[in-house]
Amino acid sequence: MSKIGYIRVSTEHQETARQQEIMCGYQVDRIFSEKISVSTQNASQFAKDRPQLKAMLDYVREGDTLYIESISRLGRSTKDLLNIIDTLTDNGVT
Repeated sequence: MSKIGYIRVSTEHQETARQQEIMCGYQVDRIFSEKISVSTQNASQFAKDRPQLKAMLDYVREGDTLYIESISRLGRSTKDLLNIIDTLTDNGVT
């Protein structure tokens, strides 16, 4: 059973340092970190092209716990978020 962290920022100007610090406080075993610039034009493609999200979803196993700074860091829309939560739940992740 591992503690897994997922960090995401969505503009070139944002930094991951604050989220990194939070993950250190949680004492996570592994962090997947993403910095992707998103515009209104490519927002739908963004949901498909998150390599660290995909890597994290492939990595987590039953009994693992996922840590995120806020729910908005995990999904870009309600539909996207629900799909991710379904995948995590199917893998037995809390």
